[in-house]
Amino acid sequence: MNATVRRGWEGTGSRTNHEPEDLPGELTDVPSWPGELARMSCGCNPQGLCKALGIFYLGSGVLRTSRWVGFLLGAVVLLAMWSAPAAPDDEMSNMKRRQQGILTGMPFMANITPRTFVDALGRKLFLAKAPSRVVSMAPNVTEMLFALGLEEKVVAVTPFCDYPPEAQSKTHLGGTNPSIEQILALKPDLVLAPQDIIQPGLLQSLDRVKVPTFVLQAAQLEDVLAQIQTVARMFDRSKAGDELAATIRQRIAVVKERTQSLAHPRVLYVLNTDPLQTVGPGSFIHQLIEAAGGANIAAGTLTAYPRLALEEVLALDPELIVFPVGTAEGIPAEEQQQWRRWSSLSAVKHNRLVLVPSVLVDRPGPRIVEGLELLAKAIHPEAFTGESQEEKP
Repeated sequence: MNATVRRGWEGTGSRTNHEPEDLPGELTDVPSWPGELARMSCGCNPQGLCKALGIFYLGSGVLRTSRWVGFLLGAVVLLAMWSAPAAPDDEMSNMKRRQQGILTGMPFMANITPRTFVDALGRKLFLAKAPSRVVSMAPNVTEMLFALGLEEKVVAVTPFCDYPPEAQSKTHLGGTNPSIEQILALKPDLVLAPQDIIQPGLLQSLDRVKVPTFVLQAAQLEDVLAQIQTVARMFDRSKAGDELAATIRQRIAVVKERTQSLAHPRVLYVLNTDPLQTVGPGSFIHQLIEAAGGANIAAGTLTAYPRLALEEVLALDPELIVFPVGTAEGIPAEEQQQWRRWSSLSAVKHNRLVLVPSVLVDRPGPRIVEGLELLAKAIHPEAFTGESQEEKP
């Protein structure tokens, strides 16, 4: 059966046959003007569009009304195009994060979806909702959680988590290697642990009993800031994380602005005295020294925490020797004084043996910028006239 097709608004036309396989009877063409609208709107055949929408023009009985249906169809398509909302900012932000893949400077935190995270070991962790009971297995992690306003969600910390003071009132784990039974008794829905602290056996046990565990590692200064932002996203505190990271970055920029045009004295950072261990270019402390306007004498080494022979130190002749100090961490006073025996060292000659709190420099947490500022004042006191200077041994 064939049907007369009306063209335009005049009622004169030609004839056409369209016999879809899944339709009985005849399918007539759509009037040309609305058909052109539909074609311009979606780039498809107007009849195909009508079929996709479940609209068919059958037989001569509905032929007289088909042009009105076609007109309305074209108008609806155009209105849909004009009124389609743009993707919201947060959706665009998520898209950008997925495209970037790896969080800034951090090989361990690619954000696959807004609720999926990849840790330092490449393990994917999906969080259906923000955790409500988190166990912190390191002081820097505890400081991070408190700085983000998540103290109410922290159910346990280590005995070394001494900041802020409120953290000491939390349940203490049995050192850095607690038993799996102790952790399970706390009923956590997230465990946060640095890679260099959590024991492989404990991690395997946590995985076996399905306790969500996220392993962190900060090899670079930027990693510390990215950790803050990632942890914030885990708890739906993205704004707080971004603001905290931005504040730290701004303070880092201020230090660099004051020191980078100055001469960079040679610096030795003493992590341990026996054996003598310092920091290399693979560590965030090395980056702190450079940002503070110093030249790390171990910059040419190949490891993050290299050992040096005394002969090497004497040959490199540091102009400044930095000792991290603290009640539980750092270099004891008697070991500091032993360096004065090497009177040929420039640092000893000019009495430039300085102390910095280990909790500010050695912990990759939100207070790392305070450590940077103290280092900068120790290396370049002239750039911080009127501000407190470093403590002398």
